[in-house]
Amino acid sequence: MNNRTISVLILTHNEEINLPDCLASLSSLDAEIFIVDSHSTDATAEIAKRYGAAVYSHDFLNQAQQVNWAIGNLPMRGDWILRLDADERLTPELAAELASGLREFPEGINGLYCRRRVIFMGRWIKHGSYYPTWLLRVWRSGKAVCEERWMDEHMILKEGRAASLKWDISEDNGKDLSWWILKHNSYATREMIEFFRQGEGVSVGGKRVAEAVLDTQEKRKRWLKNNVYNKLPLFFRPLIYFVYRYFLRFGFWDGREGLIFHFLQGFWYRFLVDAKIHEFRRRAQREGKAPAALLKELYNVGQRD
Repeated sequence: MNNRTISVLILTHNEEINLPDCLASLSSLDAEIFIVDSHSTDATAEIAKRYGAAVYSHDFLNQAQQVNWAIGNLPMRGDWILRLDADERLTPELAAELASGLREFPEGINGLYCRRRVIFMGRWIKHGSYYPTWLLRVWRSGKAVCEERWMDEHMILKEGRAASLKWDISEDNGKDLSWWILKHNSYATREMIEFFRQGEGVSVGGKRVAEAVLDTQEKRKRWLKNNVYNKLPLFFRPLIYFVYRYFLRFGFWDGREGLIFHFLQGFWYRFLVDAKIHEFRRRAQREGKAPAALLKELYNVGQRD
């Protein structure tokens, strides 16, 4: 069979609310669509098949493991691969850009960065240093891998250079605030795991975003997080981060929805991460175990997870 121009990879779990809009945004592309589902109990699989997507089921450990399993095992025939989350969709402009422009990139350009815009409670969050967020979401088949992290993972190129697309991916989750809070509680646990993996002597192995040359937004943000934010005292640093985002970076211009978003995502969530770090340290001390040993016991996090 002939190759398609692009293969689309979407990870799902109970995404019947968001998946139709995500898949509809791909309708103008000559794309094959692969859904990797972690045992949804709703109509996710049926919706995916209705749109002509191939559905595969695979146990979920974290995003990085799921992406790397998919690109290593699924029969993707596209010259390029596009990764989307189920609550994301291509803007019409980006869909048109992908449909007409991928073949124009020269050899050696193996990855493409897209801007992501976040819609929260119906409002585009434009301020607080939250837009634009640049993500490497399109790459030539076989030329990229997801770095092995439990949280804040990025695609990294094995070789070649990256360019930037002009238009945006839009994230607009149709689920309610209670779901958002539950999701970020899970994220906070994964962030705590990643904190101890990096900072408390747990060998991490695998592909990582290099920080030696701070030539992309993701590298600069990673450097600031590792070398500034993570060195500040627990519980104090979320407050500093919120003040920076909401006041110094004009998050208040995002209105009432922006206040909710920047407070919850920039302060509450970060405070919860710190609380989980504090709790984990106390438990390790109480049980007389090193953090690395306790991580392996509780989360199966070892030398080469």
